[in-house]
Amino acid sequence: MFKLFANAWKVKDIRKKILFIFLILLIFRIGSRIPLPGIDLSLLDKYLHGSNTAEVNIITLMMGGGAGSIFAMGIAPYITSSIIMQLLTVAIPKLEQLQKEGEEGRKKISQYTRIMSVALSIIQASATVYSYRYTQTGSLFYYSNIFVYIVAVIAMVTGTILVMWMGELLTERGIGNGSSFIIFANIISNLPQGVMSLSSMVAPGAENVVMGWVTIIILLALFTALIAFVVLVQDGERRIPVQYSRKMIGKQMYGNNSSFIPIKVNIAGVMSIIFAISLLQLPQQLLGFFPGNTVLQRITNIMSLQNWIGDIIYIVLIFMFTFFYTSFAVNPVEMAENMRKNGGFIPGIRPGKPTSDYVQKTIDRLSWIGAVFYCLIAMAPVLFQRFFGINVGFGGTTLLIVSGVALEFVKQLESQLLMRHYKGFLN
Repeated sequence: MFKLFANAWKVKDIRKKILFIFLILLIFRIGSRIPLPGIDLSLLDKYLHGSNTAEVNIITLMMGGGAGSIFAMGIAPYITSSIIMQLLTVAIPKLEQLQKEGEEGRKKISQYTRIMSVALSIIQASATVYSYRYTQTGSLFYYSNIFVYIVAVIAMVTGTILVMWMGELLTERGIGNGSSFIIFANIISNLPQGVMSLSSMVAPGAENVVMGWVTIIILLALFTALIAFVVLVQDGERRIPVQYSRKMIGKQMYGNNSSFIPIKVNIAGVMSIIFAISLLQLPQQLLGFFPGNTVLQRITNIMSLQNWIGDIIYIVLIFMFTFFYTSFAVNPVEMAENMRKNGGFIPGIRPGKPTSDYVQKTIDRLSWIGAVFYCLIAMAPVLFQRFFGINVGFGGTTLLIVSGVALEFVKQLESQLLMRHYKGFLN
């Protein structure tokens, strides 16, 4: 792997792309430290490091930026609008037709996604500023003035638009998906918190240094095994064999070759976990609008990840959203129709409905495996904190995102180096 990066650095245009990625990510991290206009930094620090630290960290990580900064929402509105547009593309025939029109259609859908992102960012920024007014430590702003709140909302919306633009620049001029890199950078920035939590267990003032070292070794072993498991399942796929019949075109005979349809175990990706954690934390966000509401407070406590009931609800939601998203992402009927048009068939399976039923059955089985995998990954940090009593600084989505982005980046580097006759790392 190190040889791969060394070879990539020797190529001038690839080196420029890597330096451009670092530059954009540096700007993003600087913007994540610029506070909102009119916010009290001392009160913000108490808010972030108070009794609700775990919940705030999860929300902050999901948003993708530093809480209380101009990049507080990060790339989240753009990701949300992209997911909504994916679902609407399946539900609305006009959007589905646009998607099939090629580059022009995709440009129009991208434009709709940007407009929806701005609309969502305005709503989310207003809600965030409103929640900053009514925290357990009081209002986080120096002055309770409508103009201060309007300026804060404008700053957050502008920051989101800037982050969205930087993500598109990274996609266009960098290597890989720009939005994924921005989320990746935010996750990596939270890792020092976990390292400091571990180092405090073996500090000179710790109660039992020996047990602290034993705990750290166990945690590192579990973390390494978890990373290996994530990488294994990320690349896992079920290959359905496809045989193509021979066709006479003119005086030439074509076909009679075999291929396969790859169906990934990780079809839904991190979407199921994102949907589940968003729905699970909805009562907590509503509590910010209606502070002191005993019913919402009770529901929030029940659905908290610190409660076993909340953990069970979390797992059930992951299973539900895994099957829900997979049903939109893969269309077995369309796959069977495309195979039939191209003269392909699955050995032992008749074309048409039997083929689509077979593909659907295979997808359902993989979805069960994927859902179990997502639950193990999502519950790992919760169980770590519950049994070991420390915050390791990563969440359910972080391992999937970090490993996915890292593997994709390595593959992209390898493909570009192979075009320049370098030997790759993954082969």
